[in-house]
Amino acid sequence: MMCPSIVLASTSPYRRQLLERLRFPFQVEAPDVEETALPSETPRETALRLARNKATAVAARFPRAIVIGSDQTVEADGGSFGKPMSHDAALAQLQLLQGRSATFYTALAVVGPSFDNVQLDRIPTTVIFKSLAKERLEMYLRTDQPYDCAGAAKIESLGIALIESVESIDPTALIGLPLIRLTSMLATAGFDVLAPR
Repeated sequence: MMCPSIVLASTSPYRRQLLERLRFPFQVEAPDVEETALPSETPRETALRLARNKATAVAARFPRAIVIGSDQTVEADGGSFGKPMSHDAALAQLQLLQGRSATFYTALAVVGPSFDNVQLDRIPTTVIFKSLAKERLEMYLRTDQPYDCAGAAKIESLGIALIESVESIDPTALIGLPLIRLTSMLATAGFDVLAPR
């Protein structure tokens, strides 16, 4: 029986690198969906909706594939933090997060061939940020340039120095793609990551 093809509905280099850890072939496709939060939508709702929208948009173009979509949002003290996209916005985010606890919601959607199976999940990660002086934050931003990362911290890089602690059921969720949950969802969709190829 031929294995279904896998498509990652994301152009994020971080998600691509994470998926490469599972050592199976896949292709990458831009989902081309609007990523703005809806009015009165919570960060956790936004993440889940966008993950589903990304996966289903690409699945419509690749009906025989298993399509993976993901999205991440950050919530702290009732506020939402998206991708800062600039140095000043990233600095403002990090200054607001100093000494605080933030929850990163990493949502995952897997759409099976012919839309037979749509699976959704959301993995929360609690991060406590250190309190650091502005010049330390500036140095970090100049080095890592995490302007495409929600919360402006690359945990897989120098951003680890900004963090006091991390609590999650999946260590890869914070980077952007929860691989533990993903392997189970892929199996449900008919793709066994450990099967011989």
